[in-house]
Amino acid sequence: MPDDPVQDVLDEADEQMDEAVSHLQSELKTIRAGRASPAMLENVTVKYYGSHTPLNQVASVSAPQADLLVVQPFDQNALGDIERGIMKADLGLNPNNDGEKIQIPIPPLSEERREELVETASERAEEAKISIRNIRRDAKNEIHRVVDEENLSEDVKYGGEEDLQDITDTHTNKVDSLLEKKKDRIMDV
Repeated sequence: MPDDPVQDVLDEADEQMDEAVSHLQSELKTIRAGRASPAMLENVTVKYYGSHTPLNQVASVSAPQADLLVVQPFDQNALGDIERGIMKADLGLNPNNDGEKIQIPIPPLSEERREELVETASERAEEAKISIRNIRRDAKNEIHRVVDEENLSEDVKYGGEEDLQDITDTHTNKVDSLLEKKKDRIMDV
């Protein structure tokens, strides 16, 4: 069968689950793990000439030391706006504006704060797993619909469901692996 509708459903589900895992990876990057990382400011927006603009479009962010971020604006007139944007992002950071650039010291994490970050990472991972399970449910319903519509055998339906479960397990394991790595980085003193 050159055009296999069940395989099309499985491929689509696999692609959507990949997107859920990728989204989790980007979410986990924004969670601080002890050392300064430009990704910590990834979700910061700056009110720049009347519109909200992502920080990375108005400035370069670097981490010259493990405990310091430096934000160098492309336009010096935006320095105050960038500082306000960082403070409004409510990241628990105190930017220092020296007139040319913004330096952001990254305080060491307390044990309590590390546990809070692990909890946040776990919540994000659980959201990804829920997304994966929802994709599985929709794909399973689609497999049933396709089998009924195309008058395919029960074996095709059960084979498709088994393949779908394998795809789901693979992506769920990726989520677990990403979470474990992030937990280790957060708890590493």
